[in-house]
Amino acid sequence: MLWMWFTWTLSCGGAQALPKVSSRPAGDPGAASSSPRSVLSGALPEPSPTRVVAIGDVHADLAATRAVFEGAGLADASGRWTGGRTVAVQTGDITDRGPDGRQTLAWLRALQADADAQGGRLVTLIGNHEAMNLTGDWRYVSAADLAGYGGEAARAQAFGPDGDDGAWLRRQDAIAQVGDTVFVHGGIDAHWARLGVVGLNAAVRDALLAVTQGTVPRTNLPAILGPDGPLWNRALVLGEEPAACPELARALEILGARRMVVGHTTQRDGRIGERCGGALYAIDTGISALYGNHRAVLEITGGRARPLPLATSGD
Repeated sequence: MLWMWFTWTLSCGGAQALPKVSSRPAGDPGAASSSPRSVLSGALPEPSPTRVVAIGDVHADLAATRAVFEGAGLADASGRWTGGRTVAVQTGDITDRGPDGRQTLAWLRALQADADAQGGRLVTLIGNHEAMNLTGDWRYVSAADLAGYGGEAARAQAFGPDGDDGAWLRRQDAIAQVGDTVFVHGGIDAHWARLGVVGLNAAVRDALLAVTQGTVPRTNLPAILGPDGPLWNRALVLGEEPAACPELARALEILGARRMVVGHTTQRDGRIGERCGGALYAIDTGISALYGNHRAVLEITGGRARPLPLATSGD
């Protein structure tokens, strides 16, 4: 497997030409490689994307998910991709809490394929709730979500290795880097940054597989799936800036990035949070109805990041 900063292609061949993203071995802050990189298939040719949009936690709320994609110009009312060559990154927690897990996952799978066919890209990252579901931890699955699958047994099959949701989720990454921005659900400290983007993704996949196969018990999860790992870490968002910002700076230096974009930690004012002079953006604004329909995305164009508040159903 070659080193890369970002997964651009789907498992099928024939993906359209898409932007190349710089690559660098883990722990090497030196010059980037010019070689195209891919984890799944295909290459990453020039030019770089002119627009990147990041979307936070949606928690099994299909209406809110579709509304935020439409509001950001990424999809139309029929559910088709309208983002052109935009790169959209959804930072995890697609499922749990809300009623529409099955429908939301199905819609995002279809939109991902549609974006790819039209020369764009939709990246969906594994969040802590995806990891929980893949390892059999269903504490936050709603009764309505279970009913939507036709019961517990049907949902277990869907999230299994051969189920539609399980097979698709296991192909997704936990971390992506587009240009100078790293995207992850929880946060990456300097300790984990030393694995590099591809190393982190491999470690998360290996850990999920070990738990799924029973090699590691769910009661004793690998550290990368634990509270300080990239899927759960809240320290960069909630820690005092005199400690959090230097830690973030060390991680970004190791990764060769300028900023980090995270979900997971809900911003209770419903606005995208900015810390450490713009080196960290917290984009879990509470998009789902359960959290207040606080819809916003982060847009990155021309190397600059800016929050975009979107109209809610009550506007």
